[in-house]
Formats: sequence, C-alpha cells, structure tokens
Amino acid sequence: WPEIGSVDYYAVLLDHDRVFRGRVLLTFFGGNETFRINSLGFLHYALISVGTPSVNFLVALDTGSDLFWIPCNCTDCAPNIELHIYNPSRSLTSRNVPCGNSLCKDDCSQEDNCSYKVAYVSANTGSSGFLVEDVLHLITEDKEVNAVVMLGCGYSQTGSFLESAAPNGLFGLGLGKISVPSILAGQGLIADSFSLCFGLDGIGRISFGDQGDTDQNVTPFEMNPMYNISVNEVYVAASMDTSFSAIFDTGTSFTYLSEPAYTSICESFNSYVQDSRNSRVPFEYCYTIGSDRNISWIPTVSLTMKGGGQFPVNKPIVFISDGSDLMYCLSIIKSLDVNIIGQNFMTGHRIVFDREKLILGWKEFNCYDMNGSNTLPIKPGNSISMNPNKYIPQA
Repeated sequence: WPEIGSVDYYAVLLDHDRVFRGRVLLTFFGGNETFRINSLGFLHYALISVGTPSVNFLVALDTGSDLFWIPCNCTDCAPNIELHIYNPSRSLTSRNVPCGNSLCKDDCSQEDNCSYKVAYVSANTGSSGFLVEDVLHLITEDKEVNAVVMLGCGYSQTGSFLESAAPNGLFGLGLGKISVPSILAGQGLIADSFSLCFGLDGIGRISFGDQGDTDQNVTPFEMNPMYNISVNEVYVAASMDTSFSAIFDTGTSFTYLSEPAYTSICESFNSYVQDSRNSRVPFEYCYTIGSDRNISWIPTVSLTMKGGGQFPVNKPIVFISDGSDLMYCLSIIKSLDVNIIGQNFMTGHRIVFDREKLILGWKEFNCYDMNGSNTLPIKPGNSISMNPNKYIPQA
C-alpha cells in the first residue's frame, strides 16, 4: 500500500470502495470507509447522506441500539460542532411518522407526530425528538439506491452527546425493526446481515448484506434484544476456566466485564506483567513504562466462543500519558452487571452480524483488502494513545 496520507494512498482507498466481490452489498453513497475518531469517544464513524437534496452527516456506528437519529431543529445539541443539522422541512422526500405507525412506541395522540426518547448506557446520556421517514443514499457496486428509512429528528441530546460522543448523530445497527439493517432487509434490498471491519490503524469498512466468508469463525448469538454471545473459555498466556455471556457492542469504546470474569482475567494478565503497577481511573490495571521506553512482554489474550472458535484480542492495551508518566493499561473496565465486548476488542477483525442465521462471524482482516486475500498480523503490543481526562467510554 502507498504511504498513509499520500495522494496515491487515498486514490487506492477510494478505488477499494467499489470492490464488493460480486456480492449484492450496499454501503453508504460516499463510500464504505469508517474512521475511529479518538477525540469523539474512540468510536467508529461513517459519512452518510440523507434527504433531497442530500445532506451529509458524520454518525457513530452502534450495534448496541436500534434507532438512527441525527441532530435536527436543535434545542439541545452538541455545541461548537461545525457539522450539518437536519431540517425535515427542507427535504423534499421527508415525511412525518404518525402515531399509528407500527414502529411508533412512545405515547402520543393520533394527531401528533410520533415522538421518541432513547436513553443510553452512559450516565444521563440520551436523545429525544420525533420520527420521520426520508431517503438514505446508498450504493451497490454499480448503481445508486435511495432507500426510505425511519430516523429520529433529534432536537434534544443529553450527557455524552453534548460533549464529544456522536455529536452529529448515532446510527443504530441493532436487531429492532426500526434499525436501518432491519428496514433494508424488510424491503428486500439486502440479505439480513451486515459487516463491520475495524482496522489496526483506525480505518474500517461497513457493508450491508455481507454474510462473510466460508472460512470465518462463527458463534450463535441470542436476541436479548442485542447481539449476546457466550464465551466458554479465556486465554491469557494460558487457558483459563472462565466463562460468561456478553454483548458485542460497537457503540461502547472499551470492554466491560463483571465479576468473577473481571478479576479472573485481569489478575491473570497482571501475573505475567513485569512493569510497575500504576492504576489510574478508569482502568485499574495500568503499568508505568520506564525511562528507556521499553515495556515487558504482553501476554496474548483470546476468547474461546461457544462452538469452539478462537477470537484473538489484537489490542488488549491502551497507552495513556498524564504529562509526567507514560503508562499502558489493560483496557477492561469493571462492570456492576452486564458484560460488553467493546470496540477495542474487535480491532483487527471483520465482524459479521448475520441476523438471518443468528450467528456472529469474525475473521482477522485487512480492512483495506475487501477481497480478503490478506489477514492482519497479531500485534498485541500496539495500541492507541489517550488522555484519561477526556475519556468517554460509551456512546
């Protein structure tokens, strides 16, 4: 590949947008690239196009929720963000959703538009507004597809949405009937499946209708109502008799585990690390890097899923600098209840959410190579840098 950032690099990247291996896949009109933006909550974002005339939005991709919403006629939206605001009255293809619509869940009179109010995992984080139907501009390998989808006109956001996470909208990819994958499959445009690729360098891909490759690993998921999988065993330099169920959630930046899995995995990791412990919030297991800037051996981490497939964790650590010390931390956070496999554990994989077969597929993948001929090397020592004072773990 050409040098990152060069003209040739972007030329090749754009050329790869049109490569879909002959399968009937859909992606966003502007291309299938996604980007991890560290300053916006460490989430992956995609540029989408909505309405007539079309308006672009930079939305966070979230498999842990259903609704696709964008800032609209704002009363409380992210401040100082030079991004578009949606106005349904300016779109020729926008239609209000009445209360009688089967996807309208909130209480309202038959004369009013269908309102919505969604709360998210992060403290005091939510979005509210009303539902509309409008065109989402998509492409196949050779033609444009204007799909009518339901979206939230979000005039009021709270919590993390006012700070740095998803300031220009959230693209719900969950199992609910209101999610865009459900709508596209219901219209017969795609197979009821999609894939997300998370590159080691923060570049990714999204493809609707993608059911993966025959050589990918798979595990069943339960509809509870999110993508809930079972981990039968954990490997931290050696096999551990640790099992748990967890949600695969791209809208959560890091991985959350409850007891006893949290302590079992973290203490096993700690037993192999030789660097000095230096715990910092929000991560409990952090280690100071010496003046020589060398770190000790980092144990390999992998998960054995139900069905026996091995899921290697390519980036189990993050690097943190507080101005005086440079540290690395095991990027797992203690949860009081639910277990969440966050986006950091998905790095270096193409993850397939096959809702038709109710299976989660994965394969170590080079997100630049949509033909799948190259796989990614395992480099657990590489990671992202972060400022702990700007840490926002979940959208």
